[in-house]
Amino acid sequence: MEIRERIILNYIEGYNSFDSQKMVKDCSENFVFENIQDGKVTMTLKGVLEFLNQAEAAKNYFSKRKQTIISIDHQSDYSEILIDYHAVLACDLPNGLKKGQELRLKGKSRFHFQDGKIMKLIDES
Repeated sequence: MEIRERIILNYIEGYNSFDSQKMVKDCSENFVFENIQDGKVTMTLKGVLEFLNQAEAAKNYFSKRKQTIISIDHQSDYSEILIDYHAVLACDLPNGLKKGQELRLKGKSRFHFQDGKIMKLIDES
């Protein structure tokens, strides 16, 4: 579980510092990402390159962003973290959110592992 925690912390540090390469450092080539909001899948990305491209594009949406881990729960094939999320928008978004607006959310992320790599990540808020 110590290795998983190190991988998760590396991912979160990469996210918080806008370092997409650090985020994907421990991801499998066949990595799958899902985003779920209000119980509905809003995004699915397949492959580390597709995720990396999205992560690079998303950097432009925020002037600040930070995920803070509240807890980590390890299961046999995945680890789930509860997070506090804070971000400040760097631009207006199509959904009506405006530049400078602060976002504060609680969420969870489930990291699925195989052979010491992240195979799947599900973000839910």
